[in-house]
Amino acid sequence: MVVQTPNGFNLDDSGKRIVVDPVTRIEGHMRCEVNVDDEGIIRNAVSTGTMWRGLEVILKGRDPRDAWAFTERICGVCTGTHALTSVRAVEDALGITIPDNANSIRNMMQLNLQIHDHVVHFYHLHALDWVNPVNALRADPKATSELQQTVSPSHPLSSPGYFRDVQNRLKQFVESGQLGLFKNGYWDNPAYKLPPEADLMATTHYLEALDLQKEIVKVHTIFGGKNPHPNWLVGGVPCPINVHSTGAVGAINMERLNLVSSIIDKCIEFNKNVYLPDVIAIGGFYKNWLYGGGLSSQACLAYGDIPENPNDFSPEQLYLPRGAIVNGDLSTVHDVDVRDPEQIQEFVDHSWYEYAEKGKGLHPWDGETEAKFELGPNLKGTRTNIKEIDEGAKYSWIKAPRWKGHAMEVGPLARYIVGYANGHEDISDQVNGLLRTMDLPVDALFSTLGRTAARALESEYCGRLQKYFFDKLVTNIKNGDESTANVAKWDPSTWPKEAKGVGMTEAPRGALGHWVKIDSGRIENYQCVVPTTWNGSPRDSQGNIGAFEASLMNTKMERPEEPVEILRTLHSFDPCLACSTHVMSPDGDELTTVKIR
Repeated sequence: MVVQTPNGFNLDDSGKRIVVDPVTRIEGHMRCEVNVDDEGIIRNAVSTGTMWRGLEVILKGRDPRDAWAFTERICGVCTGTHALTSVRAVEDALGITIPDNANSIRNMMQLNLQIHDHVVHFYHLHALDWVNPVNALRADPKATSELQQTVSPSHPLSSPGYFRDVQNRLKQFVESGQLGLFKNGYWDNPAYKLPPEADLMATTHYLEALDLQKEIVKVHTIFGGKNPHPNWLVGGVPCPINVHSTGAVGAINMERLNLVSSIIDKCIEFNKNVYLPDVIAIGGFYKNWLYGGGLSSQACLAYGDIPENPNDFSPEQLYLPRGAIVNGDLSTVHDVDVRDPEQIQEFVDHSWYEYAEKGKGLHPWDGETEAKFELGPNLKGTRTNIKEIDEGAKYSWIKAPRWKGHAMEVGPLARYIVGYANGHEDISDQVNGLLRTMDLPVDALFSTLGRTAARALESEYCGRLQKYFFDKLVTNIKNGDESTANVAKWDPSTWPKEAKGVGMTEAPRGALGHWVKIDSGRIENYQCVVPTTWNGSPRDSQGNIGAFEASLMNTKMERPEEPVEILRTLHSFDPCLACSTHVMSPDGDELTTVKIR
């Protein structure tokens, strides 16, 4: 049966059903089902979040100054971004301002996270959707070296001997029968288009990125004490500055500042010499594979982030853009107000929750988190062994957030489309330069490749911004300003009896918001709407499909039983179901009880 959704997609569930469960490569624990017609084209898509998040329930009654430490554990990949959003929400509620140095350090930590997450995403979570490491065994190392020097002549690791050594290591994996990192791929699928030399070059950079990523996160350990889950502080940042210290625990001295500076330089060099050239080179072999656009040409949302000055989140102060695009009208970028109950609402008509009033959308300040696991009458299988989900009923642990009723895409591509449409100079220059280099029209942005390229461009941009805020911090220190926290309102006796606030950021995966209500010094209600909640949402009360589902529509599959194309597009969002959902038992039983004394 063919059904047209209000946001313009024709869903046909009559074809062969393909189930991918889980959709993952390290991250992305979700289920996806599609219907494919006789020509191998996807005509219906269903995205299911398979775990339940309970952080909203856990936080009720707790001290709001501690909320960051709980929300940060939502995910171990996007370390710190939930903590940043949480402290901002509490500061907004209580009217707490932060010093300029704290703003620079927070910006550096967030920008560092963006770079780390984008590098890890492309090389370790997404590249193998395009790159065939087994095919790299057929490569000529000398020709690979020549390709490397053509793609990126400044990269120092480019000799034939270097690539021959990597090829020999890879050969040992294959000949042992244990592919290790590269296991469970559809390596003979014709969807892979790279020549052997490009496969060897990209596989080599996969291994280089493994070494780099452990260096990048040292910025978080310096400013936050550890990684993952660095320390944060309502009112600023927890690290004191003492440039004359040589061993003070936790203090930021010159040795640590010099280390931060060197890491920033490494990130900038890797983006320049490896990441961006690889995306351009690999993308050149897939220029005709422009599937996966989904909502990106129709409806994009960004909250914006990286403020120039502390405590000022007006759009003109943000280096990452804020705005919304709807109905495919790129000539108009709408203002976004996350406090407006008519702008942001969450629906649960197809989610495993229930509201007191059915069919209603709730603003997060009034949000409810009441689990209700039930399966529809057209389910195939059993409660604990689902063969095919019934999307006409409830089918996901993810809620369905909407902006003024619109399903939205969030993430690096959404940020870059909003910025490009709004005339953001840095973003426009990057995008135009990439399109010229690859000889592609602007419309090519609205695709899986566009989503992947936007992430690489943003990594390069964030490297430059990180350098800018590092220099700003050092200048302040040289001028005698070493303040990193404002604790004037730390004591709950200074708080109003009732307060509410919201914190926002642009997480690597997209728009992230935390909303908090405080009553008598304790959390009354806490709601997180995370990027994968936006992108991975099920249908809403009007039948609109979310960004994941929309992105798969009309994609041509080479071999439906080997769903490379599904993985390719869903991985381009970098789905983080750990953020949007958390675990419960199949039958809803209590898993454990923890007593805190």
